[in-house]
Amino acid sequence: MFIRTERSIQEFLKFYPVVSVLALINLGLWFIISFLKLPIGLKIYDLGIGHNLTVLLFDEYWRLVTPIFLHADFGHVIFNTFALVLFGPALEKMLGSFKFVLIYLLTGIIGNVGTFFMDMHSVIPHLGASGAIYGLFGIYIFMVLFRKDLISKADSQIIKTIFVLGVVMSLLRSNINISAHLFGFIGGFIVGPLLLRNAKNIFRRY
Repeated sequence: MFIRTERSIQEFLKFYPVVSVLALINLGLWFIISFLKLPIGLKIYDLGIGHNLTVLLFDEYWRLVTPIFLHADFGHVIFNTFALVLFGPALEKMLGSFKFVLIYLLTGIIGNVGTFFMDMHSVIPHLGASGAIYGLFGIYIFMVLFRKDLISKADSQIIKTIFVLGVVMSLLRSNINISAHLFGFIGGFIVGPLLLRNAKNIFRRY
């Protein structure tokens, strides 16, 4: 399920168009904002970064969506994009492109909304796709617990191990938006079952 068998980048793009587009958006925005530091990139950053107090005072509700695609530094964007490329393809193939992009965006937004309500007067900005990534984990953990027909024992163990490591890192590292992680995960765990209702195990060789 999580072992990439595509023989080329072209095959990956063909088989997983949504994961590919999301990954390219993450990397492309980081490139023009943080690497090239283009004026348009800095403008996108200023308008798109999550800022709870601005949402509260000026009704800039798009900031509950746009932080999903912005990242602080190279390590940040590489970690989240790698997680997307590793865990996203299986779900895109299982759910279909429309349902996958729906759950990715929805859980990312839930993470940002949770961040807003946990500290709506905060002046500390936030950004990153972690809420959406943890939304994917929420779906996988639901599979591990309640839809064992959709995931093998080996893949279940991988998910549980990576999830526990992610939780530990979230608690130990500084500058981590724990609210986004928590609410994104809850969103995936709650909404995922609705999308998985008619899903079938398409990874029979595992």
